[in-house]
Amino acid sequence: MRSIRPILTATGVAAALALTATACGGGEDKTAAPAADSSSASTAAPASGADAAAGVADALKRHGVDLAKWKSGQWKNWDKDKWLRDAKDFANPVIKGLWKPDRMKTAKDPQKTMAYGDSSGDQNVTDPEPAPVKAQEEKRPYHRYAAPVGKVFFDSPEGSMVCSGTVVKDPKHPGKSNLVWTAGHCVHAGGKGGWYRNIMFVPSYNDQGKSVAQLRNAQPQEVAPYGDYWADWAMTSNAWIKDGGPTGGQGAAYDYALLHVKPENGGKSLEETVGNALTVDFNAPAPSSISAMGAWGYPAAPPFNGQLMNKCVDRPGRLSVGPGTPAMWRIGCTMTGGSSGGGWFIAGPDGKSELVSNTSIGPVTSGWLAGPRLGQGAQQLYRAMSDRYANQ
Repeated sequence: MRSIRPILTATGVAAALALTATACGGGEDKTAAPAADSSSASTAAPASGADAAAGVADALKRHGVDLAKWKSGQWKNWDKDKWLRDAKDFANPVIKGLWKPDRMKTAKDPQKTMAYGDSSGDQNVTDPEPAPVKAQEEKRPYHRYAAPVGKVFFDSPEGSMVCSGTVVKDPKHPGKSNLVWTAGHCVHAGGKGGWYRNIMFVPSYNDQGKSVAQLRNAQPQEVAPYGDYWADWAMTSNAWIKDGGPTGGQGAAYDYALLHVKPENGGKSLEETVGNALTVDFNAPAPSSISAMGAWGYPAAPPFNGQLMNKCVDRPGRLSVGPGTPAMWRIGCTMTGGSSGGGWFIAGPDGKSELVSNTSIGPVTSGWLAGPRLGQGAQQLYRAMSDRYANQ
């Protein structure tokens, strides 16, 4: 049965979901894991500069990997023994020049992660399937209308992949955040895999919304106007690491992640550079109290090509993916793979946009999307990441 709820136009809500920038500029720049479903972390304090590089080298060395060989191509070895899996083992050395514009343009969507998994759980918390909401292209330039949104690039055993992400505030670094919210499946393969590699964030990717043909001759600054930001640490839920799978699985309700990033070529913080970062709301009201929720991202699976930012706005409902797991948010939306990890926003009490979820799963028919409801576990992960870099 299709939902008969009214479909809200994106125009009115886009005005309420203020994602605009306030400044422009270039970005810069590990805690005990909370129990149960929350973070992936380490108790080691973060380092910077040469110490940070040495820390990455030591982390790889513990697993029999030489940093120099890793950068020269050993990262392409996805043998099970070389695929770092545990929360504390994340390592993502910067390989300068790896993500050239052409490589970004050919990165694939992680389409399998957008397939709809088992929904045989408690149907009492699953609302009627929403009517599809046609995705709309964001206005250009993107930095003016959706400054915190960008693309997350990474390498997997299947090749170069792409997701979406959102710049969020860092409580310990007001106005100077280097945090990016995305999906767990954009950083870690889940129950049968490990951490993905060469994870990088590009805010306002293809800022002018150029076509594929126009991008063939585009300058690097047109593709990545604010530069490239490498993840120097990542956290996702223990539940995703344990139970996540290609179609979400029982880990879908915990399919969220947080990156701490640093610019490939140095500069100001990510928040200072793009001019905005969003608050994360871990106590959003019930779906029945929310008139509109918007999802932003860069869909890459057909009929989209991954080069343009899109958005959907709808009244949210609930979706249960299994017994014992919290219901997820669900909205009508025709965005496809590649939009995974993109932020979901509502207007907060002060009228400013707040992030409440991220794109996780959707059906192969691409009529709706679902994202995890961020609660205590996600908040613990968020605090752990902020605390990890509190003294930097």
